[in-house]
Amino acid sequence: MATTESFHDLLRVPAGAVDLGDIDPHGKPGFDDDKAAGEAALAELGPELAELQEQLFAERTTDSKRRILLVLQGMDTSGKGGVLRHAVGLADPQGVRITSFKAPTEEELEHDFLWRIRNAVPSPGYIGVFDRSHYEDVLIGRVRELVKPAEIEKRYDAINAFEQKLADDGVTLVKCMLHISADEQKERLLARLDDPTKYWKFNPGDIDERAQWPAYQQAYETAIERTNTETAPWHVVPADRRWYRNLAVARLLVEALQGLDLAWPAADFDIEEQKARLEDEAPLT
Repeated sequence: MATTESFHDLLRVPAGAVDLGDIDPHGKPGFDDDKAAGEAALAELGPELAELQEQLFAERTTDSKRRILLVLQGMDTSGKGGVLRHAVGLADPQGVRITSFKAPTEEELEHDFLWRIRNAVPSPGYIGVFDRSHYEDVLIGRVRELVKPAEIEKRYDAINAFEQKLADDGVTLVKCMLHISADEQKERLLARLDDPTKYWKFNPGDIDERAQWPAYQQAYETAIERTNTETAPWHVVPADRRWYRNLAVARLLVEALQGLDLAWPAADFDIEEQKARLEDEAPLT
């Protein structure tokens, strides 16, 4: 059974220092039932999410600037792709824009780290999703020492300023760190190696990154603490249970859309006049 408390409140990271060790990656805050019930609850969210997304999309006709940006961050195998299929996939794909950020291209490296991010911000009316994001530049950039520590410090402030500007321009940010345990990640990597249909998803470099697990956890804690603002708060989503992860992100999306107090745009024409035109039209055949 789901709690009446919002997932936004349950999963939001409090202000101050962050210790991921205090958050159970196998937990299921706000849901006391089992996997079958969780999957059913996710399916039940589908119609509401779809209708809210359509209302947001319809608002474009009123010159509204409002849109949603879902930021998904997490270690390898934490389930960003699963969230896209099972949670975001409940919405009409024509109103969703997904951007998967890989290693920057030569062109992108010629600009500041936020250049490619700005170019992918969703247009009004859309739900935008960043599969990885600008946070890679303060995570892998810090762990792999790709830039100097002083530059990493500047990037936290640049991210906060960027996200504030997005919010001022009508963007509601939903930032989710998919929190997976090291043991669960190991099981998922091994499962890929045991399944020929999953070989394409395996990258030997994932094991190299896994060796840096403590450093990545610290990088996440610092990044979350430094960019956890009232405008763009962080949510840590336990991700060891795939079904709970999907349900939680879907709930966060629904709550964000509900918070916009959306309504269908009113007609900007005379409804009765248009009905009369149709009723009085000459035969078309």
